[in-house]
Amino acid sequence: MTEHSTISAPPLKHDERIKNASVLTRLMRRPELGAVAGLLMVIIFFFFTADASMFSLAGLMTVLAPASQLGILAIAASLLMIGGEFDLSIGSMVAFAGLIFGGLLVNFVQPLWIAILFTLLFAAVLGAVNGQIVIRTRLPSFIVTLAFLFILRGLTLVGLKWATGGSTQLRGIGEAVGDASIANLFSGLAFQSFFAWLAENNLIDKFDNGVPKVAGVPVSVVWFVALALLATWVLLRTRIGNWIFAVGGDPNAARNSGVPVDRVKTGLFALTACAAALVAIITVLDAGSTDARRGFQKEFEAIIAAVIGGSLLTGGYGSAIGAFFGAIIFGLVSIGLTYTKFDSDWFQVFLGSMLLLAVLFNNFIRRKVTGER
Repeated sequence: MTEHSTISAPPLKHDERIKNASVLTRLMRRPELGAVAGLLMVIIFFFFTADASMFSLAGLMTVLAPASQLGILAIAASLLMIGGEFDLSIGSMVAFAGLIFGGLLVNFVQPLWIAILFTLLFAAVLGAVNGQIVIRTRLPSFIVTLAFLFILRGLTLVGLKWATGGSTQLRGIGEAVGDASIANLFSGLAFQSFFAWLAENNLIDKFDNGVPKVAGVPVSVVWFVALALLATWVLLRTRIGNWIFAVGGDPNAARNSGVPVDRVKTGLFALTACAAALVAIITVLDAGSTDARRGFQKEFEAIIAAVIGGSLLTGGYGSAIGAFFGAIIFGLVSIGLTYTKFDSDWFQVFLGSMLLLAVLFNNFIRRKVTGER
């Protein structure tokens, strides 16, 4: 009788990659957690310190108007930061795109739709040039876009003086636009008939003549919400979103895996410039003019909103929805102080403190969840 020896296989180790995480753990891993927590803190603060009118429908629209314009920039900036780069020229791009847009309408007497299309295309080309310079020279995007910050701001000053004969403000936009129906997509109020119906049924406040005190939602808010939803879907549900995270996390590994790193980065720079052009079109149509200081310091505010929303300057981590909440925090703080007894000059202190707290909070939570040291 032959004895057979049995060799037992070593016990299988549990693969942590397929470990079921609790709902709380999954929530803590979300980059926008700090922005949501910060937003709740700001709301609680103003609930006890601000006038009650701040939380009315009119107050909400007052807050959302500046937040939406910044948010459009912040969402694009967050995508670029997730991709491992950032753009310091977007504020100057707002001014320069406003010059291009206004000049086409007033000086070259072009139809509105042509002015809009050409402005967006021109901005996309400039953004792509930014990206190509960064890629081909391997210079930090900080340096390249800082140079373009001054270049575009200077070109705006020179261009405005040429277009106006010496002034730094170009007027006459409203007259040049006329009654073009496409303007309703970029300026004014949306859902006015719905708000009129709400007023008729006494669901919102109205004046004695029956006109609603809030006639609609600013079109910039509609763009803000739509872009936040679209960017979130792209990041979380599409191959392009996976590419953006991969490019920002480790561009060499992404390139070895077949990801078109250069095209992704160039596209993100072009997208950021187009977001600045969109803000320029919206603000120029609303104001009926453009000037040299349009978009001043918006590059820093957009990056702050993106960082508050969970984006890292090192790339590979972030959230479009986080930038959405970061922009709302900015709007709440900037407008909310006018509803309180605090001096509005405290705004910079509030914003800087919120930035620091959000970064510390996000870093703390991420280390706890991932086990980083």
